[in-house]
Amino acid sequence: MYINFKPIINQAGQTLVTLLVFSVVALAVTTTAISVTINTSHATQAVENRVYVQHAAQSGIENALLRMLRNPSYVGETLSVDDALVVTTVTGSDPYTITATANNGLFSHTQEAQVTYTNNILTISSWTSSF
Repeated sequence: MYINFKPIINQAGQTLVTLLVFSVVALAVTTTAISVTINTSHATQAVENRVYVQHAAQSGIENALLRMLRNPSYVGETLSVDDALVVTTVTGSDPYTITATANNGLFSHTQEAQVTYTNNILTISSWTSSF
């Protein structure tokens, strides 16, 4: 009977190399995931700020409409809506142009409305938005 003996090779170094390769791959994946999360967070915050400023400008137009109903000679004002500063102006005379510009330091948004005010009836004929 013939028995074939193979010499036992020390594989301790091979385990260390495998562990190092897996560690480098895990570090690369984790770094990429963190980078993507940070970029997504910044983009989401920018969109939220744009929407917030847009809503603040709309609030300025709505405030001007209410003020005109109470006082037909209203010409505008500056409002503070949380972090945004809204400057509202009323120009013209039947039709009136109401312009509200909101600015929070990062973004600016302008809303404009055309209205007529006849016989104590305020009618909105157009409402536009621009960034």
